Amino acid sequence: MAIDGTWNIAVNSPMGKQESVLTFASSGSDLTGSAAAQGQSTPITDGKIDGDKVSWKASITTPFPMTLEFTGTLAGDSLDGSVKAGAFGSFPFTGVRA
Repeated sequence: MAIDGTWNIAVNSPMGKQESVLTFASSGSDLTGSAAAQGQSTPITDGKIDGDKVSWKASITTPFPMTLEFTGTLAGDSLDGSVKAGAFGSFPFTGVRA
């Protein structure tokens, strides 16, 4: 399934819903792109695609400096999964193609 394009992602964290816009580009099993949230943009790293399974990392500085680790399942124009936020644990996220 093609993940390429722009996605609106919402993470359900203890701090409330955290929204971001991700832009993905795939090449074989590699996934690249960027994540934009709270006025900042960062490249995604370690992006992988395996069938309908996707994973990537994004380093953030707000509200705390950390690397977020996403794993999800792509189903057409939706993308759902979980994000590990360091010592804060894992939280669910949902995404829709923009």
